[in-house]
Amino acid sequence: MTVEKVLANLKISSLNEMQKATISAADLQRDVVLLAPTGSGKTLAYLLPVFKSLDAAVKGVQVLIMVPSRELALQIEQVFRQMGTGFKVNCCYGGHAVRTERHNFEEPPAVLVGTPGRIAYHLRQENFDESWVKTLVLDEFDKALEFGFQEDMAYIIGQLHSLKQRFLISATAMEEVPAFTGVEQAVEIDFLKDVKSVPDLKLIKVLSKAEDKLDVLFKLICKTGAQTTLIFCNHRETVDRISDLLIDKDLAHDIFHGGMQQDERERALLKFRNGSIRILITTDLASRGLDIPEVECIIHYQLPYTADAFIHRNGRTARMNASGTAYVMLTSEEKYPFLADDLEIEPLNGQYDLPADGIWKTLYIAAGRKDKVNKVDIVGLLLKKGGLEKEDVGLIEVKDQCAYVAIKRNMVGKVLSSLANERLKNKKIKIEAAL
Repeated sequence: MTVEKVLANLKISSLNEMQKATISAADLQRDVVLLAPTGSGKTLAYLLPVFKSLDAAVKGVQVLIMVPSRELALQIEQVFRQMGTGFKVNCCYGGHAVRTERHNFEEPPAVLVGTPGRIAYHLRQENFDESWVKTLVLDEFDKALEFGFQEDMAYIIGQLHSLKQRFLISATAMEEVPAFTGVEQAVEIDFLKDVKSVPDLKLIKVLSKAEDKLDVLFKLICKTGAQTTLIFCNHRETVDRISDLLIDKDLAHDIFHGGMQQDERERALLKFRNGSIRILITTDLASRGLDIPEVECIIHYQLPYTADAFIHRNGRTARMNASGTAYVMLTSEEKYPFLADDLEIEPLNGQYDLPADGIWKTLYIAAGRKDKVNKVDIVGLLLKKGGLEKEDVGLIEVKDQCAYVAIKRNMVGKVLSSLANERLKNKKIKIEAAL
């Protein structure tokens, strides 16, 4: 398997300069510190060297990738699967079934992705042999420190005695690399120096009295129309309050914050990715490190407390060569040091229609990888038995125990009726609209 074939599997025609620089640095067999902004393609920048380092003759975990969040672990696992390398990858994280993870170690993956707490647990339980691990990746390292994972990371790194190469990935610069990482004489690749804080991003101010803020937000959503939109809040309670308003207005959306169950968070991101919903209301948990598509519009319902947090939020749009719009909701008295005083003001004087729902809706299928179900099986079922055409089927994501598929919203009733008693892999399965 060549790098060219991997890129073809990912439908990528060429690498950007940061990715090329990272691969060249990795070829020197030295440690690598990569500093690059959110949305610049850091995951692929290190996954390609990781793939090149793998040895098919080794039957153990060769690469350990540590990340601060469950969502990022799942994203990296998904990207590596899409690369089609032939090497096994698994991820482990709090909230995932320990039994499933132990089972995965019976035939160890070549690449293990996980959060520090869960990886430390498996090491202490001796659930996998760490002696084969030659490559370590610390992704979103700055965020991992912020979340307080230093103790677990230090313990894990201290158990890895066969390391040959370390990658430290960060979206913010550090004064020095902590000694516990073991990173020495690293090649530093810094793509932060020339990055504008808001590249090709149009900032617009929305004025509102504090007591009218929810109503003004709803008007703004209606005016921006059917754009993919992230609404950022500082508190979970605010996310829920906005969601209650949109439920009352019968406007399709979802929420994402740390107080939700893991499967609820995964499902919200999945529906946002596949276009079943266009509006996601969230805390700063969604500002970085997540597999969500380029969004057209960001609304800061509440401004963050720091300039860095503001930049990371805005990094969900205007990424790479794209452009985007960010609206900041303020009272006339509010001032923030990272906002210019002369921002354009968005007028909201008209009457605006409720945005239409997207063309896609998500179906839940109660079978996944553990049942030997793959995307081809699902497409075959939908086309042959469900009566759909190829263009009626959108993004498909197969998990360990289940799968999700986007289909045209107007076809949902027909498909559910047609597949009510069908079987997949000789097993009768439940198929329903995902909540």
